[in-house]
Amino acid sequence: MIVDSHVYCFEPADSPAGHASAAEHLRWLQAAHAGHHQPAWRIRDRAPASSRPLDPEGRHDLAHLPEVQFRADRQRGRVVWTAVGEDYTKQFYPPNLRDLEYTPHSLIGEMDYAGVDVALLHTDPMLGRDSAFLGECVRLYPERLRSMAPVDEWRIRTQTEAVIEELRTALEVHGLHAIKFIPPLAYLDRPAPWDDGFYRPFWEAALSFGVPVFFTLGSGPEDLSGRERSPAEQRQGYLDELAILKRWMERYPQAVCSLTHGFPWRAFLEGDRIELPEAIWEAFAHPNLHLEVCFPVRLGDLFDYPYREVWPTLAELVERLGAQRLLWGTDMPFQNRFCTYRQSRAWIEKYCDFLRPEQLAAIMGGTAARLLGL
Repeated sequence: MIVDSHVYCFEPADSPAGHASAAEHLRWLQAAHAGHHQPAWRIRDRAPASSRPLDPEGRHDLAHLPEVQFRADRQRGRVVWTAVGEDYTKQFYPPNLRDLEYTPHSLIGEMDYAGVDVALLHTDPMLGRDSAFLGECVRLYPERLRSMAPVDEWRIRTQTEAVIEELRTALEVHGLHAIKFIPPLAYLDRPAPWDDGFYRPFWEAALSFGVPVFFTLGSGPEDLSGRERSPAEQRQGYLDELAILKRWMERYPQAVCSLTHGFPWRAFLEGDRIELPEAIWEAFAHPNLHLEVCFPVRLGDLFDYPYREVWPTLAELVERLGAQRLLWGTDMPFQNRFCTYRQSRAWIEKYCDFLRPEQLAAIMGGTAARLLGL
């Protein structure tokens, strides 16, 4: 069984998609595009441009983003903004999305062609917060799709019971299968550790549902400060977040969890190699922590297929953690910026011949199937 542990389905960029309005949804998109590393360009002549007009302070403060006529270009599958009389864009979305949406039917078509049996839908406020929509995707393809439930991390302190009830509805009414938690969004409320304190009632309720939790870690509250940070500061910030996760797992030893995207690979690049510090493995002393194997979407602008530069890192992950704690994910459809869906399988299955058959089977589906109870 081939299981992709990281895909998306989402409604059009200029629809509410679970937000209070289409305008609010577009604000989330503007903040996300401001901070993403994909290059921006001027539409008139494709000259390279800066993303700073989207958020000059770099703080991702949704209430105070500048007015740049940020809008969806549905026909070309991208967003557009206007600064000093010129239109600009960047291809955060893959360029083949009509109407800036990705339907479950489109996903299944890609899965069928690539030979993927099951996929796990992720969620992010940039793409939507509608549990009912995600539940409908699963209802349409119950044998093929599973889905995470969204959490409004920034509302947990002030609206604890409401967030818990929304999570209950997502899991028990809409039939979703896991929880997605994004600590950088928790820091939108205040820079407090997210493992305890006013988060404890939320965690105790969330874990009572008995589903796995998928964490997308950042590098701490400084992610939202707007201050330029050195690679060393980013690396240390990420290790600090791993320390919070380690503390969380010690408090909830029965919880099953995984890190989405793998590690922040770009922060650990040394030339054309990924150099991982010894401290990064400490959290994995907990046996219920897993890691996603996801390279093309994060590094496809730097390394070409079949991604020879990351083969040693995959070998190190297998040696350090064991294949039974690794799960293949792609970030579909976003990985289509750099390679096809079939290639996102082939770089591992055809080229990483250091993997034994049982290790390959675990990474490409066995681990995810176990986490999801397939």
